[in-house]
Amino acid sequence: MAPTNESMMELKAEVEMLKAWQSYTNDNMDQFFLVTMGIIIYLMQCGFALLEAGSVRSKNTTNILIKNLLDSFISGFFYWLFGYAFAFGGGNAFIGTENFAHSNLEETMYAYWFFHFVFAATAATIVSGAVAERCDFVAYLVYSSLITGFIYPVLSHWAWSSEGWLLKGFTYTVDNETTIEVSYNDFAGSGVVHMLGGIAAFCGAKIMGPRIGRFDKDTGAPLDIKGHSVPLSALGGFILLFGFFAFNGSSQGAISNEGDGAAVAIAVKNTVMAGSSGAIVTLVMNKLPAIGDKKWSFLTTLNGALTGMVAVCGPANQIETYGALCVGAIGGLAYMITTWLVLFKFKVDDPLDATAVHFGGGTWGVISVAFFSTDFGILYQWDTRSGLHLAWQIVGILAIVAWGGILCSLMFYILKLLGLLRVSFEYEFKGLDIPKHGEPAYPVESYGHGWEEKGDTLRSMIKGSTTAFSKTIAGLPMTMDVKVKRAGDIKSMESNTSLSSIKTDSTQL
Repeated sequence: MAPTNESMMELKAEVEMLKAWQSYTNDNMDQFFLVTMGIIIYLMQCGFALLEAGSVRSKNTTNILIKNLLDSFISGFFYWLFGYAFAFGGGNAFIGTENFAHSNLEETMYAYWFFHFVFAATAATIVSGAVAERCDFVAYLVYSSLITGFIYPVLSHWAWSSEGWLLKGFTYTVDNETTIEVSYNDFAGSGVVHMLGGIAAFCGAKIMGPRIGRFDKDTGAPLDIKGHSVPLSALGGFILLFGFFAFNGSSQGAISNEGDGAAVAIAVKNTVMAGSSGAIVTLVMNKLPAIGDKKWSFLTTLNGALTGMVAVCGPANQIETYGALCVGAIGGLAYMITTWLVLFKFKVDDPLDATAVHFGGGTWGVISVAFFSTDFGILYQWDTRSGLHLAWQIVGILAIVAWGGILCSLMFYILKLLGLLRVSFEYEFKGLDIPKHGEPAYPVESYGHGWEEKGDTLRSMIKGSTTAFSKTIAGLPMTMDVKVKRAGDIKSMESNTSLSSIKTDSTQL
């Protein structure tokens, strides 16, 4: 019997070793999954940067790029110092109170911290597009710090922490017999990330006021201010679309458990379908004469796709394919309606339509969970439980609007009272790249900016070299676009020694 007992002991030891190996392998897989997906989501910062850079005028390109760059690092610092503790540190139903600056945070939780950091950075980045071309740099530093260090973390604690009051929900008793537990559902952040970012963007743009020339001073009608590069916006948009697959798919939070892989695939599949239907709806609506501008608009279609993906963040893991199509299509409709309301009714200048994409799409996404969830959705169950879930989704919306709207309004109003919210008239009129950063995104002579003497020097050279110089153009110091009317003028410009020196000696400009 001794050999048998010894063999059994060895077998048990091997079983325990295999169990331990399975345990830490699963942990490693989950951590690797979160880190890898977080890195992909982080690339969305590049997408936001390029989308916003293309949507502003060339004179403000460097300014918007540095703001997007610093979103990452300001978010990283403040989410490390305060944000994560408020969001997921042990505490109460309102706020976390542990793990400030990673104190007593286990190493195995660093992947979790990194994953939620990139979500926090996304919420802050949304705002920069809405206040582009006129927001002071100090104001940007303040709002980015507060959103990622306090406003967003507290909201994510409510909705995603096991202690949060929205996630814990409430237990109802129906007819003194049936017990129903309901809570707020927001799988990938239609409300927590996008609604918050959208309401912050709206408050900032409203309090800051429109850009110079955005609305007619007599009629109040909106006037177009075009961005300077559709290709840049397109590249940024495609990066964001790419990032959304990881943004929604990774919200499963793990990959080692049974069913995790399928859940990730379902979320990604639904993201594709919602983006597709959102893009198609906005493409067609913009072409209709009574609704759009009768054009096949690339930028409108891109925003429709993004709005569809924003909307499906909430129900991404719990709806059928046709449900995702419906969510995305209605998301596209929500984008068109919200854009019209923001611009024509509220007279808010939002250069990126951030409010429409994120608040409009996010609000619908939160509501859609109560209708399209295959577990408790109204379209499937039509009972008391589904109605209570709708009520809790609405409670979540009201909580997000109240928390984000009140705090962001206070923050922007205080900055305005201190004179820190908006740049001066001269800086806004001439552009922020040169005076604020000393790094024009394009060659100085392409700006017609009026900074220093180079713009005027170039204008004087052109004026002296052609008889077709327009008096109208001469009266506009920022204009460099001269129409040459006769062949003789072209020859005169080509042979003019001053203009020749422009091409060969950049030191004159």
